[in-house]
Amino acid sequence: MIRSVDVMWLGAVWALLTGGCTALAGLDREYFVVGVETTGAGGGGGGEGGAGGEAGAGGGEQIRPSCRDLPANCGRLESEDCCAAERVPAGSFNRSDVLENPYPAAVSDFSLDRFEVTVGRFRAFVDAYPDSRPASGAGAHPALAGSGWDPAWDGELPADRAGLIASLDCSEEFAMETWTDSAGANETRPINCLSWFMAFAFCAWDGGRLPTEAEWSYASAGGDEQRVYPWSEPPDDTTLNVQRASYACLADGVSGCRFADILPVGWTSPLGDGKWHQADMGGNVWEWVLDWSDAYPEPCDNCAQLTPTTKRVFRGGAWDVHTGALRTYSRGGDDPKVRWYNQGVRCARTP
Repeated sequence: MIRSVDVMWLGAVWALLTGGCTALAGLDREYFVVGVETTGAGGGGGGEGGAGGEAGAGGGEQIRPSCRDLPANCGRLESEDCCAAERVPAGSFNRSDVLENPYPAAVSDFSLDRFEVTVGRFRAFVDAYPDSRPASGAGAHPALAGSGWDPAWDGELPADRAGLIASLDCSEEFAMETWTDSAGANETRPINCLSWFMAFAFCAWDGGRLPTEAEWSYASAGGDEQRVYPWSEPPDDTTLNVQRASYACLADGVSGCRFADILPVGWTSPLGDGKWHQADMGGNVWEWVLDWSDAYPEPCDNCAQLTPTTKRVFRGGAWDVHTGALRTYSRGGDDPKVRWYNQGVRCARTP
């Protein structure tokens, strides 16, 4: 069981600090922090011979469909491959900062996208839709049986391209969606308004998969360096500033929450990069991961929480949430069907 934080109270505090952006910030949704688990672990552990799919968890050397026709215009200098991925070496770390049970975990080598998935990359998925919908077993983690696409989820994806485009407009009241029906100024911003199913489908189609929560948090924490923030070495709270992350509606330097607070991917590089050069792992948009939200599976060696609950996990904080969400131990969770203007994705691959 995981105890929730009273986010309505947090929202009220941030309304005072950021000029009244509570309604926009999404702080009225459940937000919980790692380190307050009160029951034993449950759920699916690592298994051998996970389901393989057409897109599967394939290697990272091929040209990805999402970047085949895109310019190399991501990052602070607008000169990097938007599909760049960085190898994360195998190792062990603690998933929680609770001394009584730090929930140690081990992961094998994998690669993780340097950037959050951009509007430009997702546009290729939309253009190919519905042929880009995943086949049974696609997007599986090779060490986790049953982690690939389940055909029972097909109904959670839009039926056709028009439906997919319509679903990317999730914030009519505030106009905070990054998607535009034709290519424009937002192509290097992170795609938002993604449900967990849409995030999974994109990564599978692009030859990758959703990272497990352990993989994502291992990369964020710098492995056994156990960083408090992805960029912090040493782990010092004074390193948190808008040069390293977009959070609390502060990125554009103007009071209140505005679209300009959603930054182009890698805009805070290199100051905001993690140990293995992933950008924006703190702030910008929350990133969906594979796991269901529950107590951590224990023991953990290439494992994930695959036993269904009511929420899937997302990580990393976002442009409109408070500072605690950016810490590497923090977790968020929501119904996998929901689509919010502060939720996106970053894909993983197995070498």
